[in-house]
Amino acid sequence: MSKLKERLQQDLKDAMKAKDNVTRDTIRFLMSSLKQIEVDERKELSDEDIIKMIQKSIKQREDSMKQYKDAGRNDLYEQEFAGVQILKKYLPKQLDDNELKAIVANIIKKTSATSIKDMGKVMGMAIKQTAGKADGKRINAMVKELLG
Repeated sequence: MSKLKERLQQDLKDAMKAKDNVTRDTIRFLMSSLKQIEVDERKELSDEDIIKMIQKSIKQREDSMKQYKDAGRNDLYEQEFAGVQILKKYLPKQLDDNELKAIVANIIKKTSATSIKDMGKVMGMAIKQTAGKADGKRINAMVKELLG
């Protein structure tokens, strides 16, 4: 079993003991998604797979947050916000802007990219190299900034 999955299970137990319903429900929802994939694909998920699922879940929750904010449903917005904060604890340390800029600049240099037309190959390498340490939107903005 992956270390991240063990950590999630332990944190779920701790949240249940502490009667922390928000953390409990957030982790349970994630664990059920992980279990569904393991059953459907008949494989055990690695830490990298779990990180991708966490990122996907965060993105979905952030989309929901925007919709709740627009609809004036602050109660649901707060609930999703709390879930995002809990899930972010399980992601690797995120790169700051300077670190991300250095990585993207290095990839641009390696690929000899010169314009926005080369964005695809730069993005592909950058996403692989930063695996879980930077959001796709941030990478995209940095590539545009450096190539534009």
